[in-house]
Amino acid sequence: MSQDKRVQGSFVANDQDGDGNFETFAIDIDDDGLVEAVGVDADDDGVLDGVAIDRNRDGIVDLLAVDSDRDGFADTVVADLDGDGLIDAVGVDGDNDGIVDAVALDVDADGVIDLVAYDLDSDGDMDIAGVDIDGDGQMDDILIDTDGLA
Repeated sequence: MSQDKRVQGSFVANDQDGDGNFETFAIDIDDDGLVEAVGVDADDDGVLDGVAIDRNRDGIVDLLAVDSDRDGFADTVVADLDGDGLIDAVGVDGDNDGIVDAVALDVDADGVIDLVAYDLDSDGDMDIAGVDIDGDGQMDDILIDTDGLA
């Protein structure tokens, strides 16, 4: 089994089986020896199945995008927006149309989801939103948008 490895500055891509498709890549944006992004093509079809990004280089993944159905669009995106190690946002494309159908946000970074929103008709506008005002993990207000204008 041959292995092709290419290095361009701070970009490394590996072709483990020699078929011309890179199964993994790593990027060191500032060339300090710490990898900021990693990508994986698990099924070797030339399309990335997942990407992990550590934007502040603390060893904790800040953004994870996964293409579970391998259609070229991320189905699930998980983000730690403030770098505290707690998940602040999750987005899911449940019907695989490339439009996020559900979002959950931890607005105040306390580890409890404060806002959830759903796009039920796949038009790109959120139709239902729930807000946890008192931080108890239960949605206190539910907002429903039936006309697409809110």
